[in-house]
Amino acid sequence: MFGHTGGVTATALLLLALAAVAAAVDWWAVASGRRGVEYLAKPLTLVALVAAAVSLDVSDGAVQGAFVVALVLSLAGDVLLLGPDQWFVFGLGSFLGAHVAYVVAFWIAGVSLFAFLLGVVLVTVAVVVLGRRIVAGVAAGDDSGLVAPVTAYILVISLMVASAVGTVDALAIVGACLFYASDALIAWTRFLHDLRHGRLAIIVTYHLAQFALVLSLVTLA
Repeated sequence: MFGHTGGVTATALLLLALAAVAAAVDWWAVASGRRGVEYLAKPLTLVALVAAAVSLDVSDGAVQGAFVVALVLSLAGDVLLLGPDQWFVFGLGSFLGAHVAYVVAFWIAGVSLFAFLLGVVLVTVAVVVLGRRIVAGVAAGDDSGLVAPVTAYILVISLMVASAVGTVDALAIVGACLFYASDALIAWTRFLHDLRHGRLAIIVTYHLAQFALVLSLVTLA
């Protein structure tokens, strides 16, 4: 472990509880098709997680700051992806920036080179198995102009996952892998074919990812 042990303050606990309630409401809204509720609950979840990350008692302000940047960019991405379809590329860019911020945070916290290389091997397998099919689906569909942005996104989120593995922090690794799974589901349903309960699986894995990443701050920073 490369960070110091911090603490979850009472304020952070309350904010995490608020985020959990908002996330649960959002899952219900997605499952039941209540789009109006989703417009409120989805951003509120990230607002509460941003505030929780700020409220955590940690010793490394640089790691905490990078996490906050990642969460704010994720919040922006959430809002953009709730908008018109033509906003998708801007949401993609916002989440790409979030993954860059998480990469910076992990490397500031400390990364084992051996563990990072193991992570590179794991994400390389994922890119070969899933990434190539997704990019091929983009190229063959109506969104062929998104090949370059989607390819860049796959590479950046893969670097984020490998960096999380490099921290040897269980929560960081779980959070990064859940994020990868959520985004893979988004790409699969958008560019290849829809999945039953796909939207619900996407939002559940995404929120669990962000919760795990926020909690990883306690040991990383």
